[in-house]
Amino acid sequence: MLYKLFYSLHETYSFFNVFRYITFRTVLAVITALVITFVMAPWVINKLRRLSLTQYVRDDGPRTHLNKTGTPTMGGILIILSVTISALLWGDLNNRYILIMILAISGFGLIGFTDDYIKAIKKNSKGLGGWYKFSAQIVLALMIGFIFYHDPNDYYTAKLSIPFFKKWLIDLGWFYIPFSILVIVGSSNAVNLTDGIDGLAIGLVGIACLANGALVYISGHAVFSKYLHVLYLPGTGELTVFCGAMFGSALGFLWFNSYPAEVFMGDVGSLGLGGALGTLAVITKQEIVLAVVGGIFVIETFSVIIQVASFKLTGKRVFKMAPIHHHFEEKGWPEPKVIVRFWIVGIILALLSLATLKIR
Repeated sequence: MLYKLFYSLHETYSFFNVFRYITFRTVLAVITALVITFVMAPWVINKLRRLSLTQYVRDDGPRTHLNKTGTPTMGGILIILSVTISALLWGDLNNRYILIMILAISGFGLIGFTDDYIKAIKKNSKGLGGWYKFSAQIVLALMIGFIFYHDPNDYYTAKLSIPFFKKWLIDLGWFYIPFSILVIVGSSNAVNLTDGIDGLAIGLVGIACLANGALVYISGHAVFSKYLHVLYLPGTGELTVFCGAMFGSALGFLWFNSYPAEVFMGDVGSLGLGGALGTLAVITKQEIVLAVVGGIFVIETFSVIIQVASFKLTGKRVFKMAPIHHHFEEKGWPEPKVIVRFWIVGIILALLSLATLKIR
């Protein structure tokens, strides 16, 4: 909105020509989302508390978590709001990728909102039934995959890019749609599983947004993509603005979600952000790189799968508790130590993902 307004003035006032640059608008998107979060967070936290939309903590988890009962949840509403407003203000709304990203984060956020609302009202940690939640995620991801698969302007529609190789592309054909569903839904639930201790998930999302911002900018830049032998995908560079909005929102929310948390983002935030990261990967054909960027999310997910499979098959547990961040808590690691160490690993994995751009 503001992008079009200000850039339309560039013929009269040359200064406004700066708004044509994606990098400049990305900085504005970061600042806008950050300011919105900072300004609105205290009001949102108080409102959630007055509405009794507070966290219900399961009694079979780490004992140190029991004192978190009553902490306001559903703070992810603020995250989605700040990301959407910032993207609408500084993104090019003629770019369909921006609109698809808004659909993804809002749609998955709405599913999470429903789940959170049921948890808060009924004081039941199970929330929305797993079948209903999973089905809604699949339907939304199917819509997104269908949009891309039937895009006549996308030469690489059903192609899968392989990291470390210049021109190795695998044509998935019709399997592209179920594959995109797997990536998007898997990413959404992976972030949700990671959101178990104060600031862990939102910090990792912020790290992933920085790495993804670099990836989408290069993919949408004809010169840089050619130099680095990355698929040139016209229009995807505009998603750098969206990544900036997500990073600014994550940074602002972390201020209030850091240990000890004043508010939790709930499923509305974790499902929304995870769905957005998965959609970004599908758009830029960086699905495999996403598994590296979000390596912690992948590890958290597999720890749950391994734990459940082991218990059902052998009656024994591999970890003291799953997801794996709880395992380390049960081993005696203080919560802040678990958080920071996981962030460090997340940063290393993000740097490794960016290395795939040069090592080809």
